[in-house]
Amino acid sequence: MRIGLLMDGGFPYPTGESRLWCDRLVRGLARHEFDIYVLSRSADQEEQGLVDLPPQVRQVRTAPLWSAPDARHAVRGHAERRFGRRERREFAAHFGRLATAICTEDPAEGDGFAEGLYGLAALARDHGGLGGEPRSETAVRILEAACRTPGANRAVQAARIPDQLAFASLLERTLRPLSLDWYGDDALGAADLSHAASGGCAALPGLLAKRFCGVPLLVTEYGVQVRAQYLANAQLSVPVRALRAAFQRRLAAEVYAQAALITPGNTHARRWQERCGADRAKLRTVYPGMSADRFHAVGEGAYGGDPNTLVWVGRIEPAKDLIALLHAFAEVRRAEPEARLRLIAPPARGPEAVTYLAHCRALAAQLFPDEAADAHAVGDNPVSFEELGGPEAPELADAYAAGSVVVLSSVVEGFPISLVEAMFCGRATVSTDAGAVVEVIGGTGLVVPPRNPRALADACVALLRDPERRARLGAAARARALELFTVEQNLAAFRGIYLELMSHNPVHHESGDDSGGPQPFAHPAEAHVPGRWAAPTAARLPAASGGPVPSWAGGPLAVLTGERAGERTEVRAEVRAEAEEGAGA
Repeated sequence: MRIGLLMDGGFPYPTGESRLWCDRLVRGLARHEFDIYVLSRSADQEEQGLVDLPPQVRQVRTAPLWSAPDARHAVRGHAERRFGRRERREFAAHFGRLATAICTEDPAEGDGFAEGLYGLAALARDHGGLGGEPRSETAVRILEAACRTPGANRAVQAARIPDQLAFASLLERTLRPLSLDWYGDDALGAADLSHAASGGCAALPGLLAKRFCGVPLLVTEYGVQVRAQYLANAQLSVPVRALRAAFQRRLAAEVYAQAALITPGNTHARRWQERCGADRAKLRTVYPGMSADRFHAVGEGAYGGDPNTLVWVGRIEPAKDLIALLHAFAEVRRAEPEARLRLIAPPARGPEAVTYLAHCRALAAQLFPDEAADAHAVGDNPVSFEELGGPEAPELADAYAAGSVVVLSSVVEGFPISLVEAMFCGRATVSTDAGAVVEVIGGTGLVVPPRNPRALADACVALLRDPERRARLGAAARARALELFTVEQNLAAFRGIYLELMSHNPVHHESGDDSGGPQPFAHPAEAHVPGRWAAPTAARLPAASGGPVPSWAGGPLAVLTGERAGERTEVRAEVRAEAEEGAGA
């Protein structure tokens, strides 16, 4: 089948979110064809070029969300032009519905949001794109009026002209997919399924492909976009944050309502989706697939690790709460004077990370003033700061192999990748209860409350003093990780989901055969079912005589091989009998 993979940055660029799992998905499902539609986030990302792609990738289309509106990405067949009076009236009506729904908290306004969104999309399709209209003076005046609407959010009511200008600019970039030429028969209109690799802006093309072309939509979220926006908007003013958060909530609700299936990466993400209105019947957890091969030697016991060493692996940032970990290790050191702590991370990037790392180094020097002067050395100093992949620093597998207990001290966490890697290595773990940690650990490690250095220290000491318990927990953790979190299980899950969705959503575009009838997708789910009912002789189940039809005749097989209009085909008696017998069973 043909999959339209919708990306918001990341794959097929070398950097960005969702890069690794999408790359593994495309390479692992070689029997399907993929068209990739990616919204790039920066000029630097585009300049890096694309990764080498496998032959099953038919085409890659990109559109920038970082630049000014670009006529290259206008609706095909139309030259981008300024709206006339009639188009401006239509734009004002649709944008007004959208703005009112964003500014008010009334759940009934969800319909107004959808009407405004799809109205703007139709206007863009018919008139060569929206251009800069969403940030025009007209749009700002409409936003100003919507902010004064009775029932508007209190924070929104405080918005002033600079706030409305700032939000209009952000909204124009977010709505830019409405003006793309991705919805014709040579693009998403020809796909059997749209698969959005995240919610939010990446799913917008999937909404329009379903609206205009009837293409079913699958949404995968390993990090919920609404939550990510809440965390990323700290630098904005309060009214702009409120407006942007309200837009993201409305968009998420519409995406979840229109999706045929939603696959959160863990229960933590699932709860966020349910809060945003996702139907539980559409939710199916699919854990991200991670490569276990490079941790095989460590997991099989080739590296025992120092029994007195605690290891922390991750990015240096305040959410990881290394301050609490250092205070906890001071307690560990008093109970176990031979204990050591190795903090291993990629190079710090950005001023916040650099400042936080400097603060952690200063705290370590304060807590252990007489131990060693060199904070980089691994020797007499009980705390070491090391960079992954550096000339004197370990590779990732060696980092986990260095100690006997792996520690995670986060106060904010999504899916804890470093924890899964430690489990692949067969290491006992001590973690704080944040994000999906409890779900990932599942009883194979110790979990303590966040921001509680005393509890963290007690759990670490308990494992350092009990090697047999460490071994049992490590073995159980490795078995759990190999069962739930490998690339193979992820690919198997999506392979089944693709076939399931196609069995309930027949091919919608007309790719006729020699007789002029529509052809179904290439590899239907029924092709994998053994027995005569997958053979061509059992093609059309509804009886020509108008007799009783088996209960499953309207299911996937009927979708696959239903009668052409006006055609009545005689079904062999033995095939009908076999079908009815199967239905009765």
